[in-house]
Amino acid sequence: MTLRQVSETVAYIRSKTEQKPEIGLVLGSGLGAFADALEESVFIPYQEAPHFTVSTAPGHMGRLVIGKLAGKTILCMQGRFHYYEGYSMEQITYPVRIMKALGVETLILTNASGGIDPDFQAGDLMLITDHINNMGMNPLIGPNQDEFGDRFPDMSVVYDQELRALAKSVAEEQGFTLREGVYVAFTGPSFETPAEIRMFQMLGASAVGMSTVPEAIVAGHCGMKVLAVSCVTNLASGILDQPLTGEEVIEAANQAGSKFSALLTGIVGRL
Repeated sequence: MTLRQVSETVAYIRSKTEQKPEIGLVLGSGLGAFADALEESVFIPYQEAPHFTVSTAPGHMGRLVIGKLAGKTILCMQGRFHYYEGYSMEQITYPVRIMKALGVETLILTNASGGIDPDFQAGDLMLITDHINNMGMNPLIGPNQDEFGDRFPDMSVVYDQELRALAKSVAEEQGFTLREGVYVAFTGPSFETPAEIRMFQMLGASAVGMSTVPEAIVAGHCGMKVLAVSCVTNLASGILDQPLTGEEVIEAANQAGSKFSALLTGIVGRL
């Protein structure tokens, strides 16, 4: 990534809309329908934005959506990029840099995950309080972009405490319990083994997935406030005596979509 590339992408997006986004939102597997609720929307397919890559994962539409919700201007990624697709960490997190350059100060990350905590059920929503990076790579490796942040950014509070309190308050008002826990990221695309899940249960993880952590690290590097909510679509490998499938993940995320959308709308409305 170069500053020239960032400038070219930002210039292209600004040529498509005069709206100035203040909130960024990354929509994970099966959760892209939330962007349909935006008003005055402008759609930018990833393949048309300079220096963007293309999302190939099932359930990821692959476009930017800029529009209004609850009086706020939001930039949504309707689908994200994953390490397992063969992209570099730089490519995966490039959209976060673009959001920052466009003026976004608050980033909401969403994903579909497998529940490690045996008390979890499919359809639960989990507020991410912290993460474990088990991807074997950090997106900040390489030359530091001083314009975005320090060489050695603090990661003691990646997920903003005030935003987490707000999310819990909104969930309570809407009549459901928002789970909380630590999210561990694997590279994928294979699902985890039962032995790996048992290891991370011992280390205190509550849910597992194949995304989110790279974006959270880069957002923290940029000084953005981060909130992350995970949709538990299934219990992880070995907890139930049945195989896991990608179709199951997307179907469960779709079923939880209305609850997820209501939560996000409530959060945005109170920011």
